[in-house]
Amino acid sequence: MNVTNTTTKGWRQDSTTNSLADVHSSVSVPHNAGFFRTLMAYAGPGLMVAVGYMDPGNWATDIAGGARFGYRLLSVVLISNLFAILLQHLSLKLGIATGRDLAQACRDHFSKPVAFVLWLLAEIAIAATDLAEVIGSAIALNLLFGLPLAVGILITAADVLLLLYLQNKGFRVIERIVASLIFIILACFGYELIVSRPDMGSVVDGLLPRPEIVTNPSMLYIAIGILGATVMPHNLYLHSSIVQTRDYPRTDAGRQTAIRFSTIDSTVSLFLAFFINAAILVLAAAAFHYSGNQTVADITDAHRLLDPVLGVKLAGILFAVALLASGQNSTLTGTLSGQIVMEGFLHLRIKPWLRRLITRLIAIVPALIVAILYGEHGTSELLVFSQVVLSLQLSFAVVPLVMFTGDKLKMGKFVNSGWMKVTAWAVTALIIGLNVYLLWDTVRAWV
Repeated sequence: MNVTNTTTKGWRQDSTTNSLADVHSSVSVPHNAGFFRTLMAYAGPGLMVAVGYMDPGNWATDIAGGARFGYRLLSVVLISNLFAILLQHLSLKLGIATGRDLAQACRDHFSKPVAFVLWLLAEIAIAATDLAEVIGSAIALNLLFGLPLAVGILITAADVLLLLYLQNKGFRVIERIVASLIFIILACFGYELIVSRPDMGSVVDGLLPRPEIVTNPSMLYIAIGILGATVMPHNLYLHSSIVQTRDYPRTDAGRQTAIRFSTIDSTVSLFLAFFINAAILVLAAAAFHYSGNQTVADITDAHRLLDPVLGVKLAGILFAVALLASGQNSTLTGTLSGQIVMEGFLHLRIKPWLRRLITRLIAIVPALIVAILYGEHGTSELLVFSQVVLSLQLSFAVVPLVMFTGDKLKMGKFVNSGWMKVTAWAVTALIIGLNVYLLWDTVRAWV
């Protein structure tokens, strides 16, 4: 089905195929209802996006930061989250204002060779994200049930069937499952924080930026890792699409309302993600930094030491449960991102189970080889490598997003204001610079 938009003057095409056509405008929105009822109708996409900010790829940097430097890198987690709030706002605004997701917008604006390269980079980023999901879920299964990593990796392939079943139940069902898993993670870390008894004065102090983050090379490296792993490229494609599942009036007034409530949904959800990331760092600081275990740097070591260090029996189990919930949540959103990218860039639609199977196999094969040959240490290194790949691809999603939302011909009355343009480009330049530095430093260390 094709739909004509009011903001087509700046685009090469006069019409565009609906993003995620099967669920486009499928979630009803009440008209002339109260604030809370309207907000509930728009709530959901923000939580799905927030999943990308608490996936297993973020855990290692948060654990390392807390174990080595206590609460001092909490300010980096907060700043990263503020960057994420800005960029996700731009993403949802692009989708609502133009009726295009970011992949469709890139295809409409750029030449075919450029669009093809952007598509390829987006697919690589999604495969890297899926790699983190596979490894994280396999580690969680190993910690909970003692399953070998190779077996856990193979089990993750079965979620193709689960996702296919869920997609047939409607978009709201997927949103509710994602929300339920997020609140399981919140509950687990709520318990962890209670039993770890962090120094709240030091926690609050850690939220304030300090010069040593820049002057201390070791601290700077971990800080860049936290920043680099925060904004996920696939989330920018995902958010610009799933906000269009709401059946808001496709008028300027309707779009304005949709942007307002979707921004609230996104901002609140990302602060939940901030709490979880901060909780991981605070837990690592309270449990390891002040107990002489500053060398803890990966998920397995953290799980092994939690119970004896904290003196409780459930800490390690709930830590692994939260990790498993995080990995499974990321699976749901990663699949949708893959569908959005493929349909948006190529106008190519294939069956969801086949699309998921292809992406999962790309992640499973290298993870399985490394798990068999190198065991736990190798999979931890592969997890870090997946974040480096994401850092490399990030700028190729952020730059088009900031460029499109700052173009009046494309956005009409919803174009970024002057201060928003300056802020968005400044954040983009900083993220790109830090990610380039992280990539260069990582390659130098390997060489």
